[in-house]
Amino acid sequence: MLEDKTPNKTSLAELGEFGLIKHLTEHFTISRESTEKGIGDDAAVIDHNELKTLVTTDLLVEGIHFNLMYMPLKHLGYKSVMVNLSDVYAMNGEATQITVSIAVSNRFPLEALEELYAGIQLACKTYNVDLIGGDTTSSQTGLLISVTALGTAKKEDIVYRNNAKPNDLLVVTGDLGAAYLGLQVLERERKVFEVNPNAQPDLDQYTYLVERQLKPEARKDIPKLLKDLGVLPTSMIDISDGLSSEVIHLCKNSEVGCNVFEDKLPLDPQVISTAEEFNMDSTMIALNGGEDYELLFTISQDDFEKIKANPHFSIIGHMTEKNEGINLVTRANQKMELTAQGWDAMLKKEKE
Repeated sequence: MLEDKTPNKTSLAELGEFGLIKHLTEHFTISRESTEKGIGDDAAVIDHNELKTLVTTDLLVEGIHFNLMYMPLKHLGYKSVMVNLSDVYAMNGEATQITVSIAVSNRFPLEALEELYAGIQLACKTYNVDLIGGDTTSSQTGLLISVTALGTAKKEDIVYRNNAKPNDLLVVTGDLGAAYLGLQVLERERKVFEVNPNAQPDLDQYTYLVERQLKPEARKDIPKLLKDLGVLPTSMIDISDGLSSEVIHLCKNSEVGCNVFEDKLPLDPQVISTAEEFNMDSTMIALNGGEDYELLFTISQDDFEKIKANPHFSIIGHMTEKNEGINLVTRANQKMELTAQGWDAMLKKEKE
């Protein structure tokens, strides 16, 4: 796990906006040939030749998307990049550049932002993307991070959400629910700490869950793997708001129905045991937890043989005619309407 160390405190006012940008980004290097001009001018310049350019943006707000009581700033920087790169990979593309903009209050010293950008830099290095620009400004409340990711793909390789067909197989990468349970573990420890600040958390048995929450990994490997297997999905989306929500998105965009089979959902053993500990239903966690950043896609049945034995993939259902609805088929072979109960930032705000 990444370490967060902020031993000294330097006021941001000492550097000013442009001095701060220069300080935080001076150790970032350019590795992409397509980056003609990065930070240092009025705009970045990129050249993708005959490739289509993919663009996606996400906003992370303190108190809504993260809690700094248990989210180290270095992890937060890393995760803020992953959230965006995942959307590029969900288009079957290759991520190439990012911009990062932050709004920060005066309670954050320079050293705190150095930790944040160390996480961003690690993400850039690990996923081979260039930081090419952004902005900084002040905030009256807390920390706000906006990341825009750019990527490329050939026209014929881009996968949208609206081309799934009846009888297509529904496939998911990795496993589900761990990030949500990691959040529950961290929230429990936060409440214990508030009651007893001397309490030391013991997270050894929850390592995988906590890592999935604090330091998720976008599935950069999947577009290449699919290409190597000779598989082009008919539709694809990343799992940020929960499996059920993303299944519904695919169905509505493609105007099809779906049957998801409960006994096919991929669950890590730590998810099953911790769900029992929290007296939660592991199926509901897998369906509605969110923040897994795995990829959900559909393929033609003709491609079944190409992926059936691959450990990265689980076939969890199939698409149907629209009038058959969007259903969960339980272990008892009963059909239940699949509803989206996952993350919705706007609903959360309205309820508060």
